[in-house]
Amino acid sequence: MENFFSKIVELWTTPEYIDSLFHGFLLTIEIAFFAVFLGFLLGLIIALIETGKSKWLNPFKFICRVYVTIIRGTPMALQLFIMFFIIFAIRDFPQIITAVLAFAFNSAAYSSEIIRGGILSVDVGQTEAGMALGLSNFTIFTKIVAPQAIKNIIPALGNEVITVFKETAIVSMVGMYDLNMAAKDIGSGQNMASYVVPMFTAALFYLAVVYLISFVIKQIEKRMRKSDVRV
Repeated sequence: MENFFSKIVELWTTPEYIDSLFHGFLLTIEIAFFAVFLGFLLGLIIALIETGKSKWLNPFKFICRVYVTIIRGTPMALQLFIMFFIIFAIRDFPQIITAVLAFAFNSAAYSSEIIRGGILSVDVGQTEAGMALGLSNFTIFTKIVAPQAIKNIIPALGNEVITVFKETAIVSMVGMYDLNMAAKDIGSGQNMASYVVPMFTAALFYLAVVYLISFVIKQIEKRMRKSDVRV
């Protein structure tokens, strides 16, 4: 136990180790942030297509359904390898862009199902009431359907954000220097010569971010519940 604490002190008092950890942590945050952002946008588009009523959307609905099925039915690690070694196997192509796109495409499939479920959870009678009042489809969606759907999907979207953030740890498998790789690098050094302390420290970084995301999601939920009460 004494050796464990001495290694912790050594890690946090060695500038080289600190730089490695924060460099890897920054890369992890960058990949997760942009992947979640792009994944949500693409997922929203897919969900809107799948819930659309127009007949001309049918071919696009089929494409979206195939896309979602393939992405949800294959491992994230396999998708990452395909993106790195097949689709974007271009010399000097930025690795971070490839990683962001891989996670964004994966997240989009799950986000689209979450958003689609939220839209379908809104009582169809409210849409019909809006149509009876002569409101346009756009107004009905933005003023009636979307606000209620958002309240229903926030917890699930929060879980998706957490999942994407944690899954970014696999980018170390393709040689990217994320938080996970930084911990491995420190643990394999001659001075540290143990994976326990750096891996434990990396776990605390992940845990702290997950707790922060969960806290923010709960605060948003509380605010929305208050608005329901006022109504």
